[in-house]
This record gives sequence, C-alpha cells and structure tokens, in this order.
Amino acid sequence: MRLVAYTLSDDVPPLVPASANRDWMDATASRFAYRCIPLGLANASGWELINTVPFAAEWDGTDGQGAIRIIPLGPKVPRLVTSHFGHGVLTFHTEYMFRTEPGWAVWVRGTPNRFKDGIAALDGLVETDWLPFPFTMNWRFTRPGRIEFAAGEPFAFITLTPHVLLDRITPELTTLAGAPQLRAEYEAWGQARADFNERLENGDPATVKQGWQRYYVKGQTATGGSAPGTHMSKRSLSAPVVSALPEPLVDSLGLLERP
Repeated sequence: MRLVAYTLSDDVPPLVPASANRDWMDATASRFAYRCIPLGLANASGWELINTVPFAAEWDGTDGQGAIRIIPLGPKVPRLVTSHFGHGVLTFHTEYMFRTEPGWAVWVRGTPNRFKDGIAALDGLVETDWLPFPFTMNWRFTRPGRIEFAAGEPFAFITLTPHVLLDRITPELTTLAGAPQLRAEYEAWGQARADFNERLENGDPATVKQGWQRYYVKGQTATGGSAPGTHMSKRSLSAPVVSALPEPLVDSLGLLERP
C-alpha cells in the first residue's frame, strides 16, 4: 500500500503522523480519557498537515467571498489560506497532490476529537487513485466572529479508506438469540462490569487500585477469550520519507525523515 504526496510548490506544509494525545484528554481526572482505546486509535489513525504561519480570520456573517478577513499574526502573510467559496467557508490549500492505490481514497477532515470554537472542519472523500489535481481543506464558521490558527496547529487530517467496498456492504439486522456464543460473551461482560462497578462504588481497595477493567486494552473477553491478531491498543504511523525533493524544501519541512 502506497500513499504518495507530490509537492506542488516550495511552500508545502509539513505532513506528520497524527498524535493520540489531546489537551482536553490530558486534563481529565487521572487522564481517564486515554482509557478509551477507540478514542486514542481514532486520534492517531492518519497524518496531519501543519499550519506554519499564524493568522486570525474574521467573518461578518454574510455570504460573499469578501465576508472573511484574514489577518496575519506575525511577520509572514498566510499564503495557503483564503476565502474562496463564500458562505463563511475558510479554505486551506494543501499544496500536495496525493496518490493512492486503485479503489482507495483519501478522507480529509479536521483532526479527530480536537475542537475549535467558532469554526468547524468540513469532511471530504477524495478519489486520489485517479484525480490529477489537488484538493483543498475547508472549514466553516459556525457563527460570525473571529478565530485563530497558531503556527504548529494542524489544519487538516488525512486517512485512507477503501471506499469502493462500501457500496458492496448490506447491513444486516438480527438478534443475539441467533448467536449463542456471542450472546454468552456479552452477558458475561455485562455481569462482570456490573460487579466491578458495584465493588468500585463500595470502595473495595483492590478494585479502586485497579481503576478500570482492561478487557479492550488486553484484547480479552470476560470469559477468557482472546482478540484476533489484528487487535491493537496503540497506533504508530510512519513519517513520510523524502524522495527527490530539493534540499531547501527538505530543510524547511524539518519534520520529515530521509529514507
């Protein structure tokens, strides 16, 4: 599987593996948000494009292109951000053209589980297995006002999906009665969870010390079964490797690794 990012200028934003960490998760009591494995995996299941020039943007609430004003917050002008579509949509140019294997697409969106007051990221699914031109990353103001993007802040998150397979899937609705083994696993988990929560509420020392059940983390079921070999509790994606880029561009990106 290949993901190739062709640079379209000498001013491309860094492309880096996404982090599982979030400030709001750090701030939860005992960092309990990190106990949610699906949350952490979603956070890290892609690559981020990083803003390098700090700026503010103000929207007056009207629909024209001129309704958004972009204000530099440093000596450099933010060249990659513009008001292109109107209707309160702020547009970033990625300066890359991506290529994927046949049938695979790039899903571009805001970084998962990261929030920005006053503006929301718009998702797009791009057929990067054939498209001969780049896509943009767009955000829409949720109300008139001012927002800011700092240097080092991600403005886009890309991940891959075999999107052609989705049309071949037919969801099936049924009951657990027809799957006795799965039902037994579910009922055992429910009973174990209820017992654990009762001991936790009653202040049982061993339970309090344990803190939470770790079935998902360990890849185990309440009856002693094991998850398949594909189970993971953490993700660590590769940083891009540099291939045939000019030295000044390589140095400016900084975060890339040489092969």
